[in-house]
Amino acid sequence: MTQNRRADVVVSGMGLVTPVGWTAAEVTAAMCGGRSGLVRPPADGPLAGSLDVAGFAPPIDPESVLPGPETRVVDRYIVMALRAAADALADAGIEVGRDVDPYRIGVILSGTGGLATLEAQVVVRTQRGRLGVSPYLLPGMLPNMGAARVAIRYGIRGYSSSIGTACAAGAQSVGEGLRLLRADEADVVVCGCSEAPLFPTLADTFGNARALARGWADDPTAASRPFDRRRNGLVLGEGAGVLVLERAEHADARGAAGYADVRGWGATNDAHHPTTPHPDGAGAAACMRRALADAGIGPDDVGYVNAHGTSTKLGDLAESVAIRAAFGDRPPPVSATKAVTGHMLGASGVVESAVSVLALRRGLLPPTHNLDDPDPACALDHISKEPRPAPGISHVMSNSFGFGGHNISLVYGQPSTRLSRTV
Repeated sequence: MTQNRRADVVVSGMGLVTPVGWTAAEVTAAMCGGRSGLVRPPADGPLAGSLDVAGFAPPIDPESVLPGPETRVVDRYIVMALRAAADALADAGIEVGRDVDPYRIGVILSGTGGLATLEAQVVVRTQRGRLGVSPYLLPGMLPNMGAARVAIRYGIRGYSSSIGTACAAGAQSVGEGLRLLRADEADVVVCGCSEAPLFPTLADTFGNARALARGWADDPTAASRPFDRRRNGLVLGEGAGVLVLERAEHADARGAAGYADVRGWGATNDAHHPTTPHPDGAGAAACMRRALADAGIGPDDVGYVNAHGTSTKLGDLAESVAIRAAFGDRPPPVSATKAVTGHMLGASGVVESAVSVLALRRGLLPPTHNLDDPDPACALDHISKEPRPAPGISHVMSNSFGFGGHNISLVYGQPSTRLSRTV
């Protein structure tokens, strides 16, 4: 992944839709204070019997992001994508056409797509026949429609794409945005992911695969416990995250302040199994090494790793092995913030990137909540219970791993813009 840099690339805006809040301040407070977004689904709702616990994002009025008639034909994942993108562009202070040429701004916004909408239309077809199927099904649920809708709403005419690497898709969207900006193919790229997996069929397939946390219905906030000896599965969550990446010289020219630079990224594949990571962690370790090399730094320069940390037995163990292999005998402090949000699939990588950037700017590292009894096999420098002060920290890393063996690591550093954001 190492290549010649043509520009420093800065995060100039962020938009978040998560089970613990919308704003950077809300999300940071939840991560550092242990306010969980995990709850029991309503007993009379469609998820009863399918999920004991889940992370629900706040409701969004679809008409706040779409014209009224169109709100009836789009999946929730598109609504969340539009909300996060709107907040990110507003946070960056960017108006397309005024602050950036429409052909010099791109959008890479990923996600699994609107599977709940597809399932609902299958039911309609079964009940009413072929003429009952909505002609708007495809634009309402295709995985590329988050990117397409954002492009349409804001007049973004440059590069546009959606990435399908499962739970690594959001992080890879950021990495590909970095690639575009370094190659001088854009001045600004809107990068992110949105996921709306909280519907019965998807919940049931995770449950039947024995991947979900079990036995926590009476205390849903304790269900997601990355690296803890008592962990027994992941908790599904929904959400969206969008980062605005910008060439630092472009941000300086318009007087914009940066949160952090995207310094480097790595991408590998385990080439091992469709759903489980390789137990030796070699692919993930190579991914982290590539990210460090791309950033031009060494292992000792990283002051924090936001782990993928899903709270599964195999996943947490493999990642722990990989971090030790990549960083040696003195791994940096590590935490996993899915303990309070649940696993938002591909959207997790962008939200966790934002959490990492905010930790870098504040010099305060969020803990892994529910890490009461660390698994000795997952031995790392875990941050647990309370946030850890880290004044002067220069670089952080965020890891994301997905079904199919996809591994993505992102490295962020202090901003190179003349102005920097206060958080």
